[in-house]
Amino acid sequence: MAKLEFFFDCSSPWTYLAFSRIEAIAQRTHAELIWKPFLVGGVFNKVNQELYAQRDNPNPVKARYMNKDLQDWARYCGVTIRWPDFHPARAVDCMRGAFVAMDDGKLPAYARALFEAYWGETRDIGQHEVLADICRKVGLDTDTYFRRIGEQDVKDRLRANTEEAIARGAFGSPTMYVD
Repeated sequence: MAKLEFFFDCSSPWTYLAFSRIEAIAQRTHAELIWKPFLVGGVFNKVNQELYAQRDNPNPVKARYMNKDLQDWARYCGVTIRWPDFHPARAVDCMRGAFVAMDDGKLPAYARALFEAYWGETRDIGQHEVLADICRKVGLDTDTYFRRIGEQDVKDRLRANTEEAIARGAFGSPTMYVD
């Protein structure tokens, strides 16, 4: 059976598009889907720093086309993407929370709720009250969630996935590997 490793950070609209299709693709191809939450900011800091300059001084023609392309793909994938005024969100806690959700068997529902909150509703997924709402929505205990995102084991797992992605050639999110 093929393995499909899906490195993702919920602060990327392109990742939301891929996420909306990845489970169906894995099912259709009989691939084992391996979720790999990571911090795309850590990847950018290490191997893609020029992105920050592009973000601060975008090419207007490219930006217009990118937005059109993003909206075309969003329609095709059946998701809503609205650009949050506060983008990029501080994603550390929500991506640590992905491991809490994974350990509780609720990662797909959790990630979907994160993507919908951030990209569909323009809610700040860096804020604990938003994360608490998402936990309640997907059936995660909020006390356990907030305790666990501060635990060293969870921090280490997120760091390890980020470092693995960098070592394997990632430069953004999503990054996928098929073996």
